[in-house]
Amino acid sequence: MPPMSFLSLAFIERLAEERIQRAQEEGAFDDLPGRGRPLDLEDDAHVPEDLRMAWRVLKNAGCLPPELLAQREIHTARELLAGMTDEAERYAQMQRLNLLITKLNLSRRRPVELEVRQEYYDKVVERVPVKGRRPE
Repeated sequence: MPPMSFLSLAFIERLAEERIQRAQEEGAFDDLPGRGRPLDLEDDAHVPEDLRMAWRVLKNAGCLPPELLAQREIHTARELLAGMTDEAERYAQMQRLNLLITKLNLSRRRPVELEVRQEYYDKVVERVPVKGRRPE
């Protein structure tokens, strides 16, 4: 079986969203247990029993898993990039951002189609005005 392309994943996602929307409109979710009550965000049923205490200690200490730390750093790098006007600084920040994204993608064990997409310098430069150059 050939690997799924990004377009087929986007189609499946759109199809799922349409079916969920239709089910909501038809009232399929109206009688679910717990409807109208807040979610229990402290539920650790997905964590193996022998790791629950360690996870709880780390969570209470404010420690995040490495993947979430990497995502936070990528988010910060994108915000910095959005505020830069100097083309040389933007290029350096774009390289740093792409390195962070590559490291995050390499740390995951999933298909390439599901990885975070890298930012591309030329696409950003053509959309953001730079001194002496007007956007097209």
